[in-house]
Amino acid sequence: MFLLCEHMHTFLRKMGFCLVWGEEAVDFSTDEEMLLNIMRENNTLHQGERERDRLPPISSNSTSGLDRGPKLPYPSHSFISNHKKESGSQSLSSQFILPGIRHGRDLPPIVPDVRPKHQHRITIDLLPPEVKGRLAYEPVAPLRTKTTREFQEDIERATVSGDWKHVHDFYLTTFGSFLEVNAAFKKEASAPFDTTEDSGINTKFLNAVYDAILLTPPDTQKAVLKGIINSLLREWKGASLLQNPQCTSPATYVIYAHLLRQMATLAEADHYFLMHWFKKLSQKRFKLLVERLHLFISTRLFPAKPEELPPMAKCSWWIPSATKVLSLLNAANSISSTPITPFVDFYNLTLEHTDFMVDYHTWQSQGNSTRFTFCQFPFILSPVVKKAIIQKDSEQQMISMARQSLVDKVSRRQRVDMSLLFLNIKVRRLQLVSDSLDELTRNRADLKKKLKVTFVGEAGLDMGGLTKEWFLLLIRQIFHTDYGMFTFFKDSHCHWFSSWKCDNYSEFRLVGALMGLAVYNSITLDIRFPPCVYKKLLTPPLLPCDPDAPVGVATLSLDDLQQVTPDLAHGLAELLSYEGNVEEDFCTTFQVSQEELGVIKSYNLKPGGDKIPVTNQNRKEYVQLYVDFLLNKSIYRQFAAFYYGFHSVCTSDALMLLRPEEVEILVCGSPNLDMSTLQKAAQYEGYSKTDPTIRAFWDVVLAFPLVLQKKLLHFTTGSDRVPVGGMADLNFKISKIDASTDWLPLSHTCFNQICLPPYKNKKELKQKLTIAISNAEGFGLE
Repeated sequence: MFLLCEHMHTFLRKMGFCLVWGEEAVDFSTDEEMLLNIMRENNTLHQGERERDRLPPISSNSTSGLDRGPKLPYPSHSFISNHKKESGSQSLSSQFILPGIRHGRDLPPIVPDVRPKHQHRITIDLLPPEVKGRLAYEPVAPLRTKTTREFQEDIERATVSGDWKHVHDFYLTTFGSFLEVNAAFKKEASAPFDTTEDSGINTKFLNAVYDAILLTPPDTQKAVLKGIINSLLREWKGASLLQNPQCTSPATYVIYAHLLRQMATLAEADHYFLMHWFKKLSQKRFKLLVERLHLFISTRLFPAKPEELPPMAKCSWWIPSATKVLSLLNAANSISSTPITPFVDFYNLTLEHTDFMVDYHTWQSQGNSTRFTFCQFPFILSPVVKKAIIQKDSEQQMISMARQSLVDKVSRRQRVDMSLLFLNIKVRRLQLVSDSLDELTRNRADLKKKLKVTFVGEAGLDMGGLTKEWFLLLIRQIFHTDYGMFTFFKDSHCHWFSSWKCDNYSEFRLVGALMGLAVYNSITLDIRFPPCVYKKLLTPPLLPCDPDAPVGVATLSLDDLQQVTPDLAHGLAELLSYEGNVEEDFCTTFQVSQEELGVIKSYNLKPGGDKIPVTNQNRKEYVQLYVDFLLNKSIYRQFAAFYYGFHSVCTSDALMLLRPEEVEILVCGSPNLDMSTLQKAAQYEGYSKTDPTIRAFWDVVLAFPLVLQKKLLHFTTGSDRVPVGGMADLNFKISKIDASTDWLPLSHTCFNQICLPPYKNKKELKQKLTIAISNAEGFGLE
């Protein structure tokens, strides 16, 4: 802790604070004592606190972890609700802290053996006047009437005249005590605000004050920092202090870290209020808070100037505290009716350069224990990290399976065949689906081995190309509408499970296993499922131990149905908003009909549904039951087989870290294209990047609209989406073929390769390339 104080000493010396007592440097033993001495030297403590400092300490066992600050001479009020922590509760949930951090001083009971009896309770009202003592009065909040406009006019005058005294006095007074903060920023300084709908803060005025801080002279900025230190000493937990723009510099990170710890250690009830208040911030200010926390975490992990910060060992609570506060913002974003910012903004890309496997294994072994791990907060981990975790985890499982196979062979004194190290699939092209199903069923115990594919009657060694071709051909055949397993909706451009009933759903299990194998073998599939499929696939995220437990039954809404069949969802939405008499005008009951293999069948949404009319009063129930029937019940057996197929391969605990959108990205890739990055990562065979044909090719491709760029990617790779690692992971290759320029470009989707004749000019190249990629289905693909 001495080093932490020493860094605080250096930082505050830079800011103009004095940390010298007489001629000798002060040796602080705790954060609290350090801050007390800072404030004492700068004459910012109240007289009552100075008197208290002369008293002997209550306990000699003070620690530097999460100890409470000095007690106020009067009750404190904060922007956070006035909920009391339960006796014995920890100030920071055990899952967010590092081992060895204490939660406060252990004070002995005043009279340990006294148990007052309810029937003999004495109140002060029953005492005679002569024995009544003086009661500590509640401080009266000062009256502050400055408006946002008046403050902005003060700033404008100070900027023009250069006289900042009036503004300086305002900041000095406002941040001098928490009563003043309340008086300045609360709508009613003395009124408690215990509603999630209103924080009680005059946000317009608060924003104006913070926006102007960095425009003020250094002395004024120091005065604000002194006020924050004072609030930390008193353990004031004012959420509004998080918006202070001074917290963007590493020079202020020691103070910022203490402020984050105060926020992280609030009671759960206060966190609940904070979440709802955070979601009322404007998008700009919300994103600034998120970015500031990311910068803090990244700088603490990889400081540009390590000497500016305390050693990591001395401030191990910094990152857990910041991550917990970030989790409150993430929760606020999640509960908002419309997300304030995309969930991808919560990814911290710096973590891609850390040893995240150590973090993962710690989380695996200890879960949400007292030891902090980033895996406890998966929203902060990017898909790149999660994919790497899944791949490394799968590699370990593959190695384990292969090793066990070797051991079994050796123990039985059998000849060791190296092919047993792989999942070997042998299929005939004309019987692709049936052979694939038989092979996966026969090799069910080897699904976690490295995949190798052989086409019967064809010479060739699988170096990755045959595996990708097997996936491409199998997916195209299974998802073809003539095959009958899936229905394609043109409006939503996605496939959905056919609801026909049969005795064997093994082919749906095959599709699930294919998706699992694709994730384990880093193959991007051209599958068009709506997002709700991935919600169902993670319900639950791990295979249940009970074989009778329901799987794939997610809580879905009309928004999910909108992504499958927009027309039907629109009709149900109109039913919900209809202002007339629903029963008379719609003449609908709780019975629905659907076509199965050309036959219309009817189903009751609830017992006796064919006799229950839909009315204005029960239409919400009708819509919810209808959505649940279409997306869950009518396809339960099909999806259960699909679920078990996927989870028979993907059994990693890392699945619990994934959002449904991230599962889709792992399986199908990302829809975001960046052709400039693809150009930089492209490889050439027979051409160089300076050849006229290549220069013309990139001029044409970069000028293509997004639709044609996607068609080019689909033509070359078999999918119009990008792997998790980005365009660079495609291994995109442009090859030269000695053919007539009358030829159209060709592609080898198994190797992400496009072959170009040496076209004479850009116009000819654009014409031929556009024809090829626009007619790629069943043409030019090998």
